[in-house]
Amino acid sequence: MKKNWMMVLAVCTALVTGGEAMACTGLLVGKKASADGSVIISYSADSHTLYGELYHWPAAVWPKGAMLDVKEWDTGKPLGRIPQVERTYSVIGNMNEYQVAITESTWGGRHELVDTTGIVDYGSLIYIALQRSKTAREAIKVMTDLVREHGYCSSGESFSIADKNEAWIMELIGKGVGNKGGVWVAIRIPDECISAHANQSRIQQIPFDDKENCMYAPDVVSFAREKGYFSGKDRDFSFAKAYNPYDFGGLRACEARVWSFFRKYDKTMDRYTDFIKGDPSKEPMPLYIKPDRKLSVQDVQQCMRDHFEGTELCMTEDAGAGPYKVPYRWRPMNFEVDGETYLNERAIATQQTGFVIVPQMRNWLPDEVGGVLWFGVDDADMAVFTPVYSSVTATPECYRTGNGNMMTFSWTSAFWMHNWVANMAYHKYSFMIEDIRKVQGELESGYKEMLPAIDKAALELYDNDPAEARKFLTWFSSTTADSATERWKKLGEYLLVKYIDGNVKKEENGRFKQNGYGLSDYPDFPGYDETYYRSIVKSAGDRLKVKD
Repeated sequence: MKKNWMMVLAVCTALVTGGEAMACTGLLVGKKASADGSVIISYSADSHTLYGELYHWPAAVWPKGAMLDVKEWDTGKPLGRIPQVERTYSVIGNMNEYQVAITESTWGGRHELVDTTGIVDYGSLIYIALQRSKTAREAIKVMTDLVREHGYCSSGESFSIADKNEAWIMELIGKGVGNKGGVWVAIRIPDECISAHANQSRIQQIPFDDKENCMYAPDVVSFAREKGYFSGKDRDFSFAKAYNPYDFGGLRACEARVWSFFRKYDKTMDRYTDFIKGDPSKEPMPLYIKPDRKLSVQDVQQCMRDHFEGTELCMTEDAGAGPYKVPYRWRPMNFEVDGETYLNERAIATQQTGFVIVPQMRNWLPDEVGGVLWFGVDDADMAVFTPVYSSVTATPECYRTGNGNMMTFSWTSAFWMHNWVANMAYHKYSFMIEDIRKVQGELESGYKEMLPAIDKAALELYDNDPAEARKFLTWFSSTTADSATERWKKLGEYLLVKYIDGNVKKEENGRFKQNGYGLSDYPDFPGYDETYYRSIVKSAGDRLKVKD
């Protein structure tokens, strides 16, 4: 979510008054770029302090004069009160009952444009707009009206705003203390294209004459001129260059994630390698591309698990991966050796994730059945995306805050079960990930095969009574998520037994092998690979050498 606008090398963390350090990634797929005609977006809520829960706001009718208390999403800090609307819609996570989905990534931008007196922060914009919008275009209007009327207290943001027909990227930044409102631009992603954003403003030139596919603040250019950020002609104006100029960190820690996604679907993207490695003088990447093949929901889920595999930035190929090829680097993002500063790569998948989602919007189905929020907790690489229909009236027990929180462990919390498994896997990744992939694939493949039957059953109920369809889908979404959490607990128990003390138990016919007398057979001692042994010899020298 949040990116430090005073980036030093590869640091991609926040420096926002009262905020916390976060950094997120969002992918977008137009309906003609998807395998089944869905509009698809994604989001990883990356934070060191965010508990992975599934939010729910039920639909409601409010009395005249009702007020809404606004709290900062990152911290819970009260920001103020705004008038409530007469009717609000049901919201589950980042998706509402009309198949509108909104996600974000923070890029910070020019720090002097943060308005600490504003009432609405970026998180409030998302969740208030979801409660008040039936389309993506309506959500854009709700969000920008809120900023204009009540002030915006966050830093620069990119928002993915999508419905069952369209996907948009909107970028927004405030105007500073004493200058209520914000400057913004929203561009529709063509139906046959894909796009992404990852903590760096990505909108360059604005197609001012394309009113159907572009919306913007009237003063988006004049305000930049007033502040001295831009002095050229309107046609040459770049939103990104004016409000979030490229630096090394914005490219290497942020744009590199977009590049890694794009290059999977466009073989020419390696021409931007020098750019994403930190050279802002090179040609920037486009906002969107036309992929060389269509993407499924499962493709997007896999893209959220990316660690730069297949590129020179791959996180399992240097000594930092350790003996078990771990594609993670613990924070901070940079470090010093002998007076030189070095970076840790920042991939799409990262360990400090609260939750990860892939909202899927399907326009050929009624809203009660068409919207599916594929929801997972913790690191996307080791998460399980369970299908939660956007019309549900309650959240699964395993995804609720009453079932554990960031300070309280729970054996029935999906967040804690996934963190338990992941934190075991970090220490023996190359071995354990194989076992994790089997269970992950088993569950997610099962959901993919099951969903057509669930859709059909829900449609039959919907034809008679939409409320019965919602009730059925609530039951399905909850039992599926809760059973997946129980399965993950069993996986954790299995991994602990199999890999205890660095050994690997032998298996036979799906069970741990016995010695013939009721005891465990002697385990294998896999040790380390040759690369790691060579690094030990290089550092220890003759001290460890066996002598005759």
